[in-house]
Formats: sequence, C-alpha cells, structure tokens
Amino acid sequence: MTALTFTLKIEPRQRIDVSPLIPQQLDGKTVAEISAIELQSGNRKLRVDEVFTTSGSDSRNIRFLGAATAKLDFIGKGLTEGEIQVEGNVGSYAGMYMKGGRLLISGNTDAYAACEMKSGELTIDGDAGDYLGAALPGNRKGMQGGIVIVRGNAGHRVGDHMRRGSILIEGNAGDYLGTRMVAGTIGVLGTVGANPGYAMRRGTLLLLTALSQVPATFNDCGAHTLGFLPLLLKGYRGYRTRFAELAGTVKRVRRYAGDMAGLGKGEILVVL
Repeated sequence: MTALTFTLKIEPRQRIDVSPLIPQQLDGKTVAEISAIELQSGNRKLRVDEVFTTSGSDSRNIRFLGAATAKLDFIGKGLTEGEIQVEGNVGSYAGMYMKGGRLLISGNTDAYAACEMKSGELTIDGDAGDYLGAALPGNRKGMQGGIVIVRGNAGHRVGDHMRRGSILIEGNAGDYLGTRMVAGTIGVLGTVGANPGYAMRRGTLLLLTALSQVPATFNDCGAHTLGFLPLLLKGYRGYRTRFAELAGTVKRVRRYAGDMAGLGKGEILVVL
C-alpha cells in the first residue's frame, strides 16, 4: 500500500487545524469518508477535499505535501501509532499530546511543538519555535516522555516545566533553556541564550559549548567523569542524531548544580 498523502491544493487564508488527520482516527476509513472530514479554520469549517488532494490508502503512514504547510497547526496531535511525514514547514502545536508513533518534519515548526508530549519521536530537520516540549499556558506539566530531535536551532524556553524524556538540539538554543524543569534531559550542541536552568528543580542540561555566563544561582562543582553519560548517549544510537556519535568521545564535564534558589537538584553539564 502507498502512504495516505494529503497535498495542499489551496493557499490557506487562515490557519487550519489538521489534528483529525492522524492514523488512529483514519484507520478503516475510505478516501471518500476522509475527504468529508471537517477541519477548523478560523471561524469556519472546511472539508478535507476543499483543502487537500488525497491519494494513497495506508493510513498508518501519512504524508503532507504543499508549499503552504506552515499554516497547518496541530499536526500529529495525540498521535499514538504509525508515522506522519511533512515536507516543508508546519504551524504551531506539532506533536502536541503525542503518545507514540513518529512525526517527521523536513522544515521548521512554530511555537509549542511537542508540548505536553508523553511518548514517541518527533524529528524537526529545520528550526523549532519557542516553548518546544513545554507546558501549555497555565499548566505545570510539560513534556513527559519520548524524544525530540531538532537539527537546526530552537527558540526560547525549551523544556519549560519538562518532566521526562529527551530534547536534542543540534544547533543553538534561546534564552531560559530548561526553565522550571522537573526532570528529563536537554542536550545542545551549539550555544545557549541567557539564564539556562532558571527555576530548574531536577534534570540535566548537557551542553557542548561553554556558557558565556554561568547563572548566579548555580554552584560550580568542578570537573568530573560521569559514568552514566556514555550510557545515556548510547541510548540515542537508534535515532538519526549527532548526539549518538558522542558516546565514545564525551568523557569529562564541568558540573554546575542548581537552581539553588529552588530545590537545587538540577544540573548543567558542560563537556570539556
């Protein structure tokens, strides 16, 4: 069977909520039934066949094509199984509430990608917006499991209220990396902005580039050889990420403990 493919045939005037187009909701449906599904766009609803040309039949493998995919919000929301591929950029809330499966995006994402994600894999070949893997406004539980891989840069407040899982950024990250983090791992190969680990309670920030300024509320614990790091990095070998290549090279780190203004059991590890 060929992948179920949605090709944009219009230039959307408003953002479109495509959250109904996930494998578990399309399983067993015919192309005609899928074409009749209504999608929210602003204050009106659009049928799938008004927006997309639909082809293929394998609902466990879904593809989105088209030049204006950046106006598609909620791609992969609540995904539990199968795989979704997007060729191009996407809007906000990609991978929101994911519980399994794979979401592969060849371009950039807007804000709140992987927000409150629980399991699965989200790979972003381009850049990620603000609040990657964070909690929604007013909530206190961000990403709770799974893995997010960003091959470009990420915006501000990555992992806000993060509780579990891994976020691996191969480019640079913005300000307030890991803010209010409860647990989990965030790795960054490039530079990070101001105030990493702000109000962090537990968890690990693994940085390959030295900090321009260590936060005042983090204590320098000196250089260490940490036995868990090679094991952690080996765990990424099943994924397409540069972090998997570091298992045999990362040996010594400088450890900063904090945020001492709070619980103080988090850590920033800077590879030496």
